[in-house]
Amino acid sequence: MKSSHTPLAFFDLDRTLVAENTGRLWVEHERREGTISSLQAARAMLWLGLYHLSLIDLDRAYSQALAHYRGVSDSALRARTEVWFLEQVAHRLQPGARAALDWHRAQGHRCVMLTNSSPYQAAVATRTWGLDGWVSNHFVANSAGLLTGEIERPICYGAGKTTRAERWAAEHGGSVAESWFYTDSLSDLPMLEVVARPRIVQPDPRLRRVAARRGWPILDWRSADGAVAICDR
Repeated sequence: MKSSHTPLAFFDLDRTLVAENTGRLWVEHERREGTISSLQAARAMLWLGLYHLSLIDLDRAYSQALAHYRGVSDSALRARTEVWFLEQVAHRLQPGARAALDWHRAQGHRCVMLTNSSPYQAAVATRTWGLDGWVSNHFVANSAGLLTGEIERPICYGAGKTTRAERWAAEHGGSVAESWFYTDSLSDLPMLEVVARPRIVQPDPRLRRVAARRGWPILDWRSADGAVAICDR
């Protein structure tokens, strides 16, 4: 029986849609702008390295990082992020990612960013690259529009990423179980295990081994060659 759900294609951001870790680019930007110290930047870079290896309590690390922005205007940080993204990230969309997005749009699928990054970056990336929606972390602001330093739980990571994706799908007439999901990271294994079409993009070594065992397609999006042909396998 044909599903009544609109097909969804979820896309991770870092090292998937773009080959870079945009968290690193943001930390470098904040250090240049003088909004964080050299020590804070070094600590953030350490966290990012451990995150890539899935060796960090990300919930705790995120809380510590957000404490720095306590009292900052939500709208001001949103505006700063948009300027940074358009200058330093927008042009980094991988050729294979662009081809995959175009293919899904042509099929009438909804393309949804699913990322552990900030809601500000997720929103501007979605607008810039023409996706249909985004799922990310949410930073709590008070009635005056100032960040409290708190993050809404569950964070958009590991099993929490799946929970948030399922919530978005339910609200928009879709089904995670019938979806595509493109990612590079072993931390996304909970989501990969529930979608119909897991797609592995330039993976870390551990995810490459898992994908090979399970027969999941492995893509290289540094060029557009073969990006579309593998989408519908």
